[in-house]
Amino acid sequence: MKLLALVSLFAAVYSPVAALWPQPRTINTGNNTLRLAPNFQIIVSGHGVPSDVQAAVGRTQSYLAKDKLARLVVGRGASDAKSFAQAKTLSKLTVSLEKGAAWKPITSEAQKAPADRDEAYHLTVPADGSAATLTANSTLGLLRGLTTFGQLWYAYDGTTYAIETPVTIEDSPAYPYRGFMLDTARNFFPVADIKRTLDAMSWVKLNQFHWHVVDSQSFPLEIPGFTDLAAKGAYSSSQVYSPSDVQDIVAYAGARGIDVMVEIDTPGHTAIIAEAHPDFVACPGATPWGTYANEPPAGQLRLANSTVTNYIADLFTAASELFPSTLFSTGGDELNTACYDIDEPTQAALNATGSTLEQALDQFTQVTHKALEVKGKTPAVWEEMVLVHNVTISKESPVLVWISSENVKAVAEKGFKIIHAASDYFYLDCGHGAWVGDFPTGNSWCDPFKSWQLSYSFNPTANLTTDEAALILGGQHLLWAEQSGPENLDDTIWPRAASSAELFWTGPGGNISTALPRLHDVSYRFRTRGVKTISLQPEWCALRPGACDLTA
Repeated sequence: MKLLALVSLFAAVYSPVAALWPQPRTINTGNNTLRLAPNFQIIVSGHGVPSDVQAAVGRTQSYLAKDKLARLVVGRGASDAKSFAQAKTLSKLTVSLEKGAAWKPITSEAQKAPADRDEAYHLTVPADGSAATLTANSTLGLLRGLTTFGQLWYAYDGTTYAIETPVTIEDSPAYPYRGFMLDTARNFFPVADIKRTLDAMSWVKLNQFHWHVVDSQSFPLEIPGFTDLAAKGAYSSSQVYSPSDVQDIVAYAGARGIDVMVEIDTPGHTAIIAEAHPDFVACPGATPWGTYANEPPAGQLRLANSTVTNYIADLFTAASELFPSTLFSTGGDELNTACYDIDEPTQAALNATGSTLEQALDQFTQVTHKALEVKGKTPAVWEEMVLVHNVTISKESPVLVWISSENVKAVAEKGFKIIHAASDYFYLDCGHGAWVGDFPTGNSWCDPFKSWQLSYSFNPTANLTTDEAALILGGQHLLWAEQSGPENLDDTIWPRAASSAELFWTGPGGNISTALPRLHDVSYRFRTRGVKTISLQPEWCALRPGACDLTA
């Protein structure tokens, strides 16, 4: 009896319509059930509607027809049958832009600079069966509203229905950058896996795919004019992203409201370039690798060589043509000075010019960044470029803070825009044990495992002044792929990465206990759409919200 009373209490507290993820910033609900008509239609009102908007509408209608997600309660919705048998029926959702707004492709709106993206929307779902309405000032906002609308519905015994209507939502993101980073250099991921990840990102309103496409282990990106890098640096000829693959991925992402920021990490993490240009790389393959690199194989660009610098500038220029994004990450992390100390050509170049390594790095950075800026790109960098090295970086360049969340304050004090990517909160590869060989008792360097609850509890503006807090663009989860591949991609990312999606859309301070039932909902809905998420709890707990909390 005590447990039954507890479950009844939780059923009252955990609102079904609040299963939306990310939680809208303003939502008002009623207490009526509403059925979805078998002939339900989404009608787009306007002339010159872009094809990617029509495609988004089609996907939404398909999800409504195929999700068939039963409510996560005991009985999986059987108790709702009486209420929906007498409910009104919704037959239409009308989608339109606000007066004066122009129809533009979702893709072009998504590829704007983060601060210029408009993702706000207004959604109304009446309880009386009259048409639901979705309006926004941009097609990107309409896409976000369609995503929310699709999360309202459950299925039981052939009926698709929503609970707690009417629903009125006014929504917009707290932060303009909400991302996910995937490393495709340690292990290769086919295009289909990347597309499935992009789909999942769109379902929780993530808007930035940070593609760490190359590294010391492999160079799978085929860049026109520089095709020898992939020809000699990819794991195999079948493990290459061609320009048409990139175009496909960029277009697929854009239609789902996602911008693609590529990263070509330099001057470190570049050992693989020696396969095509051995004269360009310092200490190639030096051992023990632990002395000369953070990961094997050792090797970094000979940044004091002007030929190498100009080559990378030209490489960036060519790569920028493949990616419409305003953002282009040049990396800059984990530069190993011991590698340069033993590299005779680097030491000779420094001595010939009377330069220090830091001065050579500054020159390398200015030349390569300038090449991107000429193409209209804003270089993004890892935190070492502003905290460790004395180099010239534009204040427009976003800085990804990854080593520790404690370093955010120092970056903010220097006046740089910040993307949260802290390993102590957002690294998905942590806690899986050591991947290096001959180390049976080893752990991952960033232990322990980073749970969704930890990342959800993160405060993006902790210890920052008001002016410093304004520098926060948002944040992202990251998957470094030393121990990940296509076979475990889904369950390593999802649903944990959804926690930062809500954190940076709704804002910090969410309640973990009330968030968990909604995250279960996200996870189960993902599974109906072909994404194999990891279980967060026994299903017994998922069906009894709150009953498995530590204090229950």
